[in-house]
Amino acid sequence: MTTPSNTPMATPANTPTTASAPVTAPVTAPMTTPPDIRLVVLDMAGTTVADGGLVERAFDTAARALGVEPGTPEHAEKLAYVRATMGESKISVFRHLFGTEDRARRANAAFETAYGELVDGGLIAPVPGAREAVEDLLAGGRTVVLTTGFARVTQDAILAALNWRDLVPLTLCPADAGGRGRPYPDMVLEAFVRTKAAESVRQVAVVGDTSYDVLSGVRAGAGLVAGVRTGAHGDDALRAAGATHVLDSVADLPALLRGAG
Repeated sequence: MTTPSNTPMATPANTPTTASAPVTAPVTAPMTTPPDIRLVVLDMAGTTVADGGLVERAFDTAARALGVEPGTPEHAEKLAYVRATMGESKISVFRHLFGTEDRARRANAAFETAYGELVDGGLIAPVPGAREAVEDLLAGGRTVVLTTGFARVTQDAILAALNWRDLVPLTLCPADAGGRGRPYPDMVLEAFVRTKAAESVRQVAVVGDTSYDVLSGVRAGAGLVAGVRTGAHGDDALRAAGATHVLDSVADLPALLRGAG
């Protein structure tokens, strides 16, 4: 959900690993031809939204609020975990990092405030071609849902900053799906149930820039699960999590679906 980093990271147990260098291989061919996709569930930061590393900047603020100063070994260890778990619900990340519910909520509140201020400062933009891709998908009769690991207040700030409030019929954050974010499949399944756009989960496509995005799509049974190279995790991590395709950008998705559908 942020710009890839070449900084070595410690990987938590049961967490998919990340690639350390960009890969420019062509689009990965599907193992089998996917069914006609009727519902497309897209991640935001790193996939459709370029945030220029704002997650890490907001984390610095949250860490300071909990007494963890940048430049310390403790900060480096926690930042490595944040990088490794890009795509996961932020409150879940802070629960792991800070132990108690009270400390996790304090960190999350500081993070959301800091990220919102950075968004209000004009420091985000659409991934090139992302809006056009969404409009192309909608014009082709598909339903598109935007999802995030952020809280609703932050998601709304991003949508407002990009003038995307009316771009898609539904946007979801973890709280909208009972509180569980990625890598759980809940937001994908919530999109499936709410929109009624598809007859089967095999007619759902899930697209994101992290292994957690991919894993949520795999666990939901989506017919197409694509990783993109515009965000946090590289090809190896995306494929290890189960991606059926790896795309240079979400801008490539409409052409893929026209060929697949």
